[in-house]
Order: sequence, then structure tokens, then C-alpha cells
Amino acid sequence: MSQPAFSRAEPDARRLSLIEATARVLAAEGVGGASVRAIAVEAGVSPGLVGHYFDGVDALIAATYARVGERVNAALEAAMAGTGDDPRARLDAYVTASFVPPIADPGLLATWIAFWSLVKAKPAIAALHDDIYAAYRRELETLLAECGVGPADLRLTAIAITALVDGLWLELCLSPASFTPEEARAIATRHIAALLDAR
Repeated sequence: MSQPAFSRAEPDARRLSLIEATARVLAAEGVGGASVRAIAVEAGVSPGLVGHYFDGVDALIAATYARVGERVNAALEAAMAGTGDDPRARLDAYVTASFVPPIADPGLLATWIAFWSLVKAKPAIAALHDDIYAAYRRELETLLAECGVGPADLRLTAIAITALVDGLWLELCLSPASFTPEEARAIATRHIAALLDAR
């Protein structure tokens, strides 16, 4: 029996290479520069191949947003992996992972800003944004519950921590000379301690 000309992994690898090329184009050029042609050039393929795997630029950007969200989540999970079973240490590691690479990265910031710029205009991107942030808050709620935060306070405490982390992350990426990752970590852990100790 003859073998198929292409393995199943090849289309997946091509699809992933287009997603990675899209992230690079978004980081370098923003949404305005993310055309099929620019992405194809970045990926080293023909524009027709982009259309073979994705139904237009919007679908490719949405797939890229989902992929970047997965990579951020993987980095957060990895940060918790070495903390053992202590709930407070796991919470601190989850929160402060945003202040060091690969999450605290100017390229990731540029890509993320491109995604944010589409949230109001593109319903598919808005839905992905909601899903990614909801997953982050659900994990925070689980960690907070393990630290003794009651059910009535979980949602708003997770929202408060998310806002704190986003603000520190954004400023750290935009102006890294203004404060250090260690200072960001100290600010976050101090505020989380205040939230937890007040209960």
C-alpha cells in the first residue's frame, strides 16, 4: 500500500507557521499591516496558501489570538509548577508570572495591543477576548478559593487582581525603565496580601 504524499502533521505545521507569522506581523506592523500578502511574505508562502488554511485575515487573526492566549496560559501554569501545594505560593506565582518573560515582552505587548484594537470592531475577536480573560479569572477564583476567599467575594476579587496585573504588565512593557519586574511583583503581592488578610 502506498503512503500518502503528506502526513497529517504537515498541514498542522503549515497552519501553525501562518499563525506565528501573523503574530510577528501584528507585533511589527499592527492591524493595519496585517494583510494576506504581508503574512504570506513573513511565512515564506504564497498568498493562496493563506486562503487554503484560513477564511480571510480576520479568521487568521482570531486563530493567532487564541494561540497567543494558549501560550500565555502555558507560561502561567509553568510558573505554578515549581511552587508545590502551598495555595498562597501558587497564587503569587500565577499572578507574578506576568512580570517576566515570556509574558512581559514588548513583542507580546505589541501583538496584544493589535488584538485589543479589534475587540470593539470584530465580534469574533471580542468573543475570544472574553473567553481568554474569563479563563484567567476562573483560574484566579480557584486559587483564591484555595486561599480561603469565600464564594461571595471570588468574582470581584479576581477582577480586582486581573486589573492590577494588567496595569502593571502594561506599564512594565511600555516603560521598563520606570520600575523593575521585582518591584511589580512586590506591588502585586502586597496588594493581594491586603485583599486576603482583610477577609
